[in-house]
Amino acid sequence: MTPSPPAESSFRRLRLSLFGAVQGVGFRPFVFRLAEDMRLSGWVLNGPFGVVIEVDGNEQALRLFASRVEKEKPPAAVLAAVETVWLEPSGFQGFHIKESEVSASASAWLLPDLATCPECLAEISQSGERRQGYAFTNCTLCGPRFTIVTDIPYDRPNTSMAGFPLCAKCRAEYENPRDRRFHAQPIACPDCGPKLWLEREGPNRETGPSLDRAAALLRQGDILALKGIGGFLLLCDARSQKAVERLRRRKRRQKKPFAVMFPDLESVRRNCDVSPLEAEWLASTAAPIVILRRGPDAEVAKSVAPGNPWLGAMLPYAPLHHLLMGLLKFPVIATSANLSEEPMAKDNAEAKTRLKGIADAFLMHDRPIVRHADDSIVRLARGRQLVLRRARGLAPLPLRISRPLRPVLALGAHLKSTVAIAWDRQIVVSQHIGDLETAASLAAFRDAVTDLCRLYGFNPQVVACDMHPDYASSRFAETLGLPVARIQHHHAHAAACMADLDIAPPALAIVWDGLGLGTDNTIWGGEFLIIRDNSFERFGHLRTFPLPGAEAAIREPRRCALGLLYEMGADLGRLRPCFPRDWEAAQKLPSSRAFSPRTSSMGRLFDGLASLTGLRQANAFEGQAAMSLEHCLDAGETGAYPFPLAGAAPRIADWEPLLRAALEDIGRGVAPGVISARFHNALARLVLEAARQAGLQRVVLSGGVFQNAYLSAQVCALLEEAGFQAHTHQRLPPNDGGISAGQAYIAGLGWLD
Repeated sequence: MTPSPPAESSFRRLRLSLFGAVQGVGFRPFVFRLAEDMRLSGWVLNGPFGVVIEVDGNEQALRLFASRVEKEKPPAAVLAAVETVWLEPSGFQGFHIKESEVSASASAWLLPDLATCPECLAEISQSGERRQGYAFTNCTLCGPRFTIVTDIPYDRPNTSMAGFPLCAKCRAEYENPRDRRFHAQPIACPDCGPKLWLEREGPNRETGPSLDRAAALLRQGDILALKGIGGFLLLCDARSQKAVERLRRRKRRQKKPFAVMFPDLESVRRNCDVSPLEAEWLASTAAPIVILRRGPDAEVAKSVAPGNPWLGAMLPYAPLHHLLMGLLKFPVIATSANLSEEPMAKDNAEAKTRLKGIADAFLMHDRPIVRHADDSIVRLARGRQLVLRRARGLAPLPLRISRPLRPVLALGAHLKSTVAIAWDRQIVVSQHIGDLETAASLAAFRDAVTDLCRLYGFNPQVVACDMHPDYASSRFAETLGLPVARIQHHHAHAAACMADLDIAPPALAIVWDGLGLGTDNTIWGGEFLIIRDNSFERFGHLRTFPLPGAEAAIREPRRCALGLLYEMGADLGRLRPCFPRDWEAAQKLPSSRAFSPRTSSMGRLFDGLASLTGLRQANAFEGQAAMSLEHCLDAGETGAYPFPLAGAAPRIADWEPLLRAALEDIGRGVAPGVISARFHNALARLVLEAARQAGLQRVVLSGGVFQNAYLSAQVCALLEEAGFQAHTHQRLPPNDGGISAGQAYIAGLGWLD
């Protein structure tokens, strides 16, 4: 907004304080050039809270200057707020860029890592350029940020580039305000920057600076560990069934889809259906993995995403990727370099130890990675971007909240772990950490907590965690010596969506996921919650049913089906073929309270139906059965099974009529795709009925079930047609990756006090 200065004088001093993602994006040289162009005097600097500008001049010129700063800012900059103060003129001579200010309470927004810009890409590709073929080329508009910064403010001495002194030519670019590399902190060239080399173990051991050799190894079917921006990636020829299956065996990843890096956008289009919006995301500075529908003539091997009509596609986002893909000209698997459920390797020695027996060769460099960052994942839902994993390219941009928050450290859940800090009017969420199932993951989790607090000079007043006492994150909260706020899992899910969209209570929250401990010590997961400022009410929930074998049922949808059939008094014998070796023991499980806890989980209802339709009896990865239901869905089917919501609070959503109707269809040989559509449509109508009964205008959708694009679209269409406001996640994932933000929001606002 253009400021309105006082009218008593025509010559004034204007101070602009810019908050947001404004450091490391070329903001100071942009301001310098703008001020010189407008013949204004003053200065600009990076402060601990953002960028500060002071300029002397005529009121009208200063108003125009402020307007142009906001409208013409660098493309990668994000302005959260602009504070305007009018002062007496200072008599500045010329315009200058001042040294950055340092503060122990630094809280400036850090930028995520930015994909290679067109100018740098042209340089590394152009014959005669001094950076031709150089894998670490960058400028103020692109390159690593979050993964190399060690402290705020974001200046070269506070990055992992501090150990690479600039040569005379790079120094001249770095110090020239008119150069696009002015104060580009990771600036480097072949003479003074990081170096790249290839190592191959075994009888044919080799070491050398050979990008051509790395390409040759990939062509012959080898697996390459490549050190990238946020850690090592494992690469192999995505066209080769043999190479992909070898990678699956070595990585111990049976069925979960692999991401694919394509040489360019045209290659993506030859293999996938790509909308203009999805193409925009692929080519954005965040450069995430985008979930796209696989084309009928895709050259990618079936084993990349077995039984899955979707592919996770990405484009090269670092110069090293561009150079390698330019040699290959075919798609490659690009997956995190780790064993399943472990954090990705980021250091050279660590990679050679942890990836021994997985990678055939290592393409490494000597620029240290300060913190790991997996690739972010997004998909199209409701005509907009839905984030499924928030990491490289998106973290750590904070959420701006309209109400002030007290200082809170939030430790998230147990799966898809992230941590968050909240203070003033912002929540900063860490990069994706992963499931806290291994010693390596727990170490990464603890490091992320320490790192985030240190980086922002943050001292929390309270630590927030999940109510579940056995989560590793909850146990860690008890060791910190701070007051602990234990927050119910689904309440945190709802709050995460409200924080994401800055929505004020009251609201009806539909929170559907796999499981979370409820306030009554049972397993929740199909929840209808009314969110108020200082409380939440369980307005309704899915009818409970036994979960045979407890956690084993998460891995085996057939157990969920067993519990559902037992609860409704149906014949269990139809499931006997699903338990060929242990049927006698299995059929007794549902009646045991000790071995079959009750649950209201919508995720497990998905699993049970997937089992009964014959789609999936065991999960190779979390959510596989539910994904199978979504993938087979016949979108042309408009029918819906009955799914009543009735009773006094908490109301019960009774799945039995739905399941009996589905079983009749199964018996008649109705196609699984039609059954799936009728099931999804029933869920959408159930949400609409809940909204009508609750009588609240705002409806918030959260939880892992709402990663399902079809379900989200159907629910929102029905709600909006009926006059309700439907809210789904945008910047945070609806899965447990958003839990830490929800915890921070609840505890930060003092909702539990």
